[in-house]
Amino acid sequence: MSSTNLPPPSPGHLHPVALKLAYAGLLPFVFGAALIWLFGGYSPEAYYHVTLATSAFAAVTISFLGGIHWGLAFRQGSDDAGAYIWGVVPSLVAVPALLMPPSSGFVVHGAMLIICYLVDRRRYPAFGVGAWLTLRFRLSAVASLSCFLAAAGS
Repeated sequence: MSSTNLPPPSPGHLHPVALKLAYAGLLPFVFGAALIWLFGGYSPEAYYHVTLATSAFAAVTISFLGGIHWGLAFRQGSDDAGAYIWGVVPSLVAVPALLMPPSSGFVVHGAMLIICYLVDRRRYPAFGVGAWLTLRFRLSAVASLSCFLAAAGS
C-alpha cells in the first residue's frame, strides 16, 4: 500500500519515515563532534571544514525547529503572536553562533537546542503534537551533547 493511500496521521501517530529521518539527522552532529576531536590536532584544514559544516548543520537544524512553530500556527490559523515571534528567535541565535569561534559557537548551539526543546515541551501540546515530545527529547539530548563535545574539542 502506498503511503499516499494512508489516512492522515493522528496526533499520536509518528510517521515511520519522519522517525527514520529524525534519527538520521543526528549523524552529522555525532560524526561532526567525533571528527572535530580527531582532526583538532592533526589537520587544520580538515578541522576548519568539519567545524564549519557541523556548526552550519546545527544552525540549520535550530532554524528548522523555530520554523515548525510557524507551520503549526499557520496550520491552525492561530492568531497567537508568540508562535510567530518564537519561530524566528532560534534563527536569530543560531546564525551568530555559526559565526563565532567554534569553542563558543557550539556552546550556544547546544544551549539553543535545549531551549528549543523546553519551548516545544510547553507549546507542542497546545498545537496537538505533544506525541512528538519523547522523540524531541531524545534528539535534543544527543544533538546538544554533540555540540558541547564539539565545543570541548575545539
